[in-house]
Amino acid sequence: MMGERTLKHIKVLVVDDSALMRKIISDMINSEADMEVLETARNGEDLLRKIERIKPNVITLDVEMPVMGGIEALRELKKKNINIPVIVLSSVSQSAANSTMECLEAGAFDFIAKPSGQISLDIDKVRDNLVERIRLAYDKSISLKEKVKENAQIHKIEPRMSEPPRRRTARNRIEAVAIGASTGGPRALYTVITAMPKNLGVPIFIVQHMPAGFTKAFADRLNANSDIRVVEAVHGQDIEKDTVYIAPGGFHMEISRDYRIMLNQDPSIWGVRPAVDKLFFSAAGVYKSSLLSVVLTGMGKDGAAGTAEVKRNGGTTLSEHEGTCTIYGMPKAAFETGMVDEVLPLNEVPIEIIRIVSM
Repeated sequence: MMGERTLKHIKVLVVDDSALMRKIISDMINSEADMEVLETARNGEDLLRKIERIKPNVITLDVEMPVMGGIEALRELKKKNINIPVIVLSSVSQSAANSTMECLEAGAFDFIAKPSGQISLDIDKVRDNLVERIRLAYDKSISLKEKVKENAQIHKIEPRMSEPPRRRTARNRIEAVAIGASTGGPRALYTVITAMPKNLGVPIFIVQHMPAGFTKAFADRLNANSDIRVVEAVHGQDIEKDTVYIAPGGFHMEISRDYRIMLNQDPSIWGVRPAVDKLFFSAAGVYKSSLLSVVLTGMGKDGAAGTAEVKRNGGTTLSEHEGTCTIYGMPKAAFETGMVDEVLPLNEVPIEIIRIVSM
């Protein structure tokens, strides 16, 4: 018994206004050998009261709750300087999707879609997604002090000696930009896209690992806060300059040779759809040496093979520096191909995109 308890080193606080959902989520967490639910809370106010006396490693947070919802709770945690990673659980409705985007902007670590009405059909997938993100959030939280210290000096970050030297990139004029991201991507993309000028002169294609039902809200949020136009991509639409195309959840996005958006539901790659590699490979085949690719924060290897393909076609490749990544998985995998031209902290990525496109 003592040995089992020692194993359960990840302590979680579950916040949801539904007693049934609190039990479902708690059962998922408690079924894992390395984590347990310390306590549950009914809403944001209940969370704030309980956080004063318990010390969870991770919080799971419902978006839409009476008394105090998820967004308000996140803002209050930030005001109180409580730096516990929060995973948002959201229903797939337009209002909930919009609120989820606000939660990510307010500092949530990541989000997953709640079990649907057909709970028995998707419970295993939800459980896998939830416990995976709890572990990622926990791993991140144990190095939080070091991360804060790095970010305080982010302007001093330079590529390590093991990383490729900065080259004079983009010998050919860039005609398109392709960006891939996963965990931590919504906030990273917000930083990049809101910095783009209205008349950048090229289209931007984005694959952000995100469930169906949320990418439209994400695109709308970016569009409302950016000078450049941002849309959720539509199958068959003509590609235009000065437009950012977000791949819809559940669909791979590719570029056709007649410069149209092609969406499909081919099998997942690396367990995800849309996949960054699908976009990078197709865009590299169309734009050749005139493509700029960027891999931002995210878990796994998606985008690494695509980065190598962009470089093989003569394109220019960037990846995010470990020091600013929420999860240094995808950028690390891209870097390890040996095909990345520049490794940059997030705050330099939009500056470098604009510089390269303007050459």
